[in-house]
Amino acid sequence: MRLAIPTTDRKGLRSHVASVFARAPTFTYIDIIDEKIRRVEVEDNPARSLEQGAGPIVAKLLRERGIDVVATDRLGPGALTLLEISGIKSVRIPSGIRVSEAVRRALEEIRDQGLLP
Repeated sequence: MRLAIPTTDRKGLRSHVASVFARAPTFTYIDIIDEKIRRVEVEDNPARSLEQGAGPIVAKLLRERGIDVVATDRLGPGALTLLEISGIKSVRIPSGIRVSEAVRRALEEIRDQGLLP
């Protein structure tokens, strides 16, 4: 499973969850196998400074990166719809927490929602 989290910087698991989704400074991608973190990547968000159209660009980016689940504090209705159309699930986690804690909470939500493959 590949998880994406909107983040505040490039510190990987030490970064914090951003309070925005489509305009977050970075996205941290976590590959999880057997509920264990196997790989962490960070990518700058190319839609961060756009006045309009950030949601569709981010949804396309995440689809291209093979994301299965997004963990974020909030999603607007447009972004949520685009993610669903792309087959990407979402779980809610609070902003401001470290990515390492966000992964733990996201895995709990994923288990609770039956999203594990």
